[in-house]
Formats: sequence, C-alpha cells, structure tokens
Amino acid sequence: MASRRMAIIGGGPAGLIAAEHLSAAGFSVDLYEKMPTPGRKFLMAGRGGLNLTHSEPLPAFLGRYREASDWLGPVIARFDPAALRAWCEGLDQPTFVGSSGRVFPDAMKASPLLRAWRARLEAQGVVFHLRHDWTGWTEGGALAFDTPDGPVTVRADATLLALGGASWPRLGSDGGWADLLKEKGVSLVAFSASNCGVEIGWSAMTQDRFAGAPLKTIALSLGEERVEGELILARYGLEGGAVYALSGPIRAALDAGPAALSLDLRPHLDVAALAAKLAKAKKGQSLSNMLRKAGLSPQAISVLRDAVPDLPRAPQALAALIKAVPLTVTAQRGLDRAISSAGGIARDAVDERFMLTALPGVFAAGEMLDWDAPTGGYLLQASFATGLAAARGIEDWINAAAR
Repeated sequence: MASRRMAIIGGGPAGLIAAEHLSAAGFSVDLYEKMPTPGRKFLMAGRGGLNLTHSEPLPAFLGRYREASDWLGPVIARFDPAALRAWCEGLDQPTFVGSSGRVFPDAMKASPLLRAWRARLEAQGVVFHLRHDWTGWTEGGALAFDTPDGPVTVRADATLLALGGASWPRLGSDGGWADLLKEKGVSLVAFSASNCGVEIGWSAMTQDRFAGAPLKTIALSLGEERVEGELILARYGLEGGAVYALSGPIRAALDAGPAALSLDLRPHLDVAALAAKLAKAKKGQSLSNMLRKAGLSPQAISVLRDAVPDLPRAPQALAALIKAVPLTVTAQRGLDRAISSAGGIARDAVDERFMLTALPGVFAAGEMLDWDAPTGGYLLQASFATGLAAARGIEDWINAAAR
C-alpha cells in the first residue's frame, strides 16, 4: 500500500484533512498548493477568531445546508461538530463555545492549529509542494503544474481536487479549475456569491454618518425566512451575519427582480408592546426622541427614515413600521467580495465516494462542490467533513481495485 501515490491539490482544510487520513492509512501523499504556504484562507478566517463549527443540535445544524442537506447531512454526521472539536483537542488546541453557540479554538486564531496540523502531516510523511499551480492534465494523463522552476508533471494512483470555490481569489480560491473540468465533461453549476453584502440605496446622510455602524439585535426576513442577528451598515447597503444567512433566498429572489426584505428593529417586542412605549411620549416631543426612547439607535432611525420618509406619529402605525421596515435589495456584491461561493461541481457529477464520474480516479471535496451554507462554522465543518469523506472514498476505491 505504501507504494500507492496520492496527489492532493489544494492546501485548505479539505485537502489537509484528506492528507492526514490517507497518510495515516499508509499511502504516499503529495500535497500541491499554488500559494507560498498552505491554509491561506484558513488563516484569514482566524482573524475573526476562527469559528470552526457550531454547537447547536445536529438536526438544526444540518438544516443550514438547505438543498444540499439531503446528501451533505450524512457526510457531516460521520464527522460532526463533536468529532471536529475532539480532533482539535488531539492537536492540543482545545475549543470553547461562545455566547452565540459558535465554536472557537481557545487561542482565538488559526496559526497555532495550522502549525500543529502541518507538523503532524509532515511526521506522517506528507510532502508539501508549494507554489505549484495546477494547470490540468497532459495528453498522457499526468497532472500538470506551473512552478517557479518551470512546468512539472506528476503521476498518481489517485488525485483529490480540493481547490476551493471562487471567492477570495487573492488567497488562492479563484475557481479557475472550472474550465479545466468542463473540458473533461464534468457537470458544473455556475458560481455565484454567497455570504456577501447586498446593495440598498441609502440616503447620502445615512452613507456619510453611519457607514460601518452596527444594527444590533435585529431580525431580517425574506418571505417565510427569518434570521435574528446583527447587521453592519455599508455605503452600498448591508453586510453582516443576518443578511449572509439569507444569501440563498436573496439570490433566488433577485432572479425575478429586486428583492424585498423586511427589517425588524425591535424583534423582542411585539407591536402592541412597542406601541405602548411610543404612546408614552410627551406631547410636543420630536419623532426622533420618540424613536430613541423606544430603543432605536441613531443609525436605526436613519434606516427607518430612508425606508419610509413620511413616518406616521400614531403609535400603532409607527410600531408596525419599526417591526417591518421595508428594504429593497437591487443586487448582491460580487464574488471578489464574498466570503464564500455557491455553485461548482454538480452533485450528480460525483459518486458516493466523491469520485468524478467523468474522471475515474479523480475525487473532489470542499467548496469545489455545489453546496452553500451561512457563516457560523458551517463552511469549515462541511469542508473538513467532505475532505475526510473523499479520503475514505479514495482508500475504498484503491482497496477495491486491489482485490
């Protein structure tokens, strides 16, 4: 088995966890990464504390993957959040659950975990080939790379592609592999931005005074979908966890024209309770003071005025508006500004082992596959889980061929 050579292309979590499993199983593993170091996007995620996964109950967790949950759910169940946390512990990187239920390493950054992980991989014999930019296959079927020293070709018994999606191109994930696979007959779904900001036409005053200001403890709705959380005002519109969680529904709605969002500025009060607060305003009090005393921040008041310039003073009508501020989204931000991407290799283009049906012996994992999830630990969890599943698929395929 040791003579079997595995080529893994991509040094993110999916590729690294696959390298760990395959090298531990006795295979010879070479990992190719076009950047000067592996895990560039992983390290960038660490700047925000490295949200590895989430502690919510597994059924709710799996539901975050929406349409992909039917096939991705069983994969994550085999390497679930508890398993990921135990794996971190095995690298002497304990984790904790934050107040939002998100899971972070105690170190609150990615570099200690990545260093320990790479040391383990090298101890298991994994060979890293950095600054190796994959360019496809030669006519003879060998893997081809551009390197600082010129073109290189490599032959392997099995190949895992873990090249990421199409977001954060400066960190290595540019989606350039799509054309290479399309030429080989692999079915693809067009890339689109996910976990990205949305464009809304604010007034000049809102843009100038409140760009970068948070809208805390809000709820955002699109149709029957409702998300509680926080938002950040941007000159172009909105960003932040609440709008990221609605990326998929917003994307679908925009196919038919502008998307209508509803913003609840006081989600923990019903209309009657809020109207009662507003009714306590003293006679002659300005509308701004009424709104402030009802718990609205200056930036929230500005958003409300932008959405409905002629605000009613009647407490019931005003409360109803505060609970359902109408916002019109004209577009989502582009892939170059997105945290992640939807689209990629179609689900029916890979078999149960994560092998490309059009390319026997070539497997795929991570954000190359067509699935989508919000921020909150779901992206990394699925990348780890699919990387491990593909590694197990490779092992099974190699062993089956040897029988």
